[in-house]
Amino acid sequence: MSDASVRPLAVDHRGNALTAFLRRAEERPPGDAPLPLALVALWCGDRVLMVFDRFRQGWELPGGLIEPGESPRQGAVRELLEESGQTPVEPLGFVGYPRFTLAPDQRVEYGALFSGRCAEVAAFQPNEEIEAIRWWDLREVLPGRVHALDACLARLAHGPGLPL
Repeated sequence: MSDASVRPLAVDHRGNALTAFLRRAEERPPGDAPLPLALVALWCGDRVLMVFDRFRQGWELPGGLIEPGESPRQGAVRELLEESGQTPVEPLGFVGYPRFTLAPDQRVEYGALFSGRCAEVAAFQPNEEIEAIRWWDLREVLPGRVHALDACLARLAHGPGLPL
């Protein structure tokens, strides 16, 4: 079944789509498309960490491209620290593999989504990429745009016992 025949889970303002979410073992990544990025849903209580990306001008989950020689998990930990200064209390848990169809060329790729908890919020220093961070309860309105794909992924990573 092609992505075109499936209703996406979310579509953003640029036409990028989250077309599937594969809950499978971290050791079994999909092999039908590249896996270039890792994302983190870091929770503090019932709020998830969102970062405001200066270039994309919107709120999104911390994450980014996996560097050569890095595992998706290593990339997730590095990106979380680089973008937000936050560290989880325990090793990140693996949630699944989101499948994206990216506009305008309809290129398909996967990400690796991880989740964790934060006991103490570290001080944040704005940097070249990230202007601000916020802890979002999934219901409130954040100033500016919340990227639809990231909001959907935060909901998919929502831990047990956290009210929606």
